[in-house]
Amino acid sequence: MADLPIRLTCADYARVMPLAVGAVKPAGIDLTMVLGREGSWPARAEMLRRAASDPTVHGGESSMAGHLRRIDKGDRSLVALPAFPLRNFTARDLYVRKGGAVKSVADLRGKRVGMYDWVASGSIWYRHFLRFIGVPPEDLQWTIGPVDEANITSHVYTLPEGVRTAPEGRALSEMLVASELDAIYSPPRPRRYHPVDGPIARLFPDIRTIERQYFRATRMFPPQHLIVLRSETWQQNKWIARSLTDAFARCTQTFGKAQRSFPYASPWLDAELEETEALMGADFHADGFEQIRVTIEVFTEQAYLAGIVTRRIGAEEYFAEFLES
Repeated sequence: MADLPIRLTCADYARVMPLAVGAVKPAGIDLTMVLGREGSWPARAEMLRRAASDPTVHGGESSMAGHLRRIDKGDRSLVALPAFPLRNFTARDLYVRKGGAVKSVADLRGKRVGMYDWVASGSIWYRHFLRFIGVPPEDLQWTIGPVDEANITSHVYTLPEGVRTAPEGRALSEMLVASELDAIYSPPRPRRYHPVDGPIARLFPDIRTIERQYFRATRMFPPQHLIVLRSETWQQNKWIARSLTDAFARCTQTFGKAQRSFPYASPWLDAELEETEALMGADFHADGFEQIRVTIEVFTEQAYLAGIVTRRIGAEEYFAEFLES
């Protein structure tokens, strides 16, 4: 019997390449990975859009928050798999004006903060990090808009009362430099960011220290995107959910092994991997439901507290179809 053909979209992350080139194969599946190119943010946004709406593919990389909002609305058209091509700590995404009013965490309280999106997965983890450093997100004055140019997300939503949008034609980075904002939260580095010359710098220049503190306290490496399948595809062959999740887990292991064997992407990657594993364990990017259950509970609770969803949604409901597979 021939393997079942499945096409999934994804950004061109290095860690998914073992699957993309066929070094790792999901059992019973003839997998084609449709990838973005050259680390392009717009191309990644296009891959996320296609995963949910392009009939020529069966799913792919998707926003964790987007899936949560679908569940909240009773939309089960996509099936979530506990496979996470994108994880990231968030202290690095908090930028300030060099020489501006915000020089420390204490200075940030009550200030004007810009953010690229109100309901994105990253924005939910931003709020969790703010609470970790003792800055209640509800105490900040929020402005939502493009960091440098057109938004990197396409979420449709209504901003809550008290949250404003950036003026037409204005970028958040421009407003930060002009002292109209005190800080901005952005996944891509703002174009005018420079660690030495500014005029935009990170609030935490030493991101390793604060992000390691966050991990020690929470034991979480925040996942932001996951893999989804079209419900009709899953309904016809429910076993593919487990097969694909297992393949992504093996892909991560294969990628990690290659990085440890040939750690040449950075002159100091070998030492970096040793330090990371000493703190987080060798499986710090592990896929699978049990490995992510607690983190999902925290993520969904933060979304509820922010009013992004109308009710509490637990990990079992989030991955209901996968658990049924």
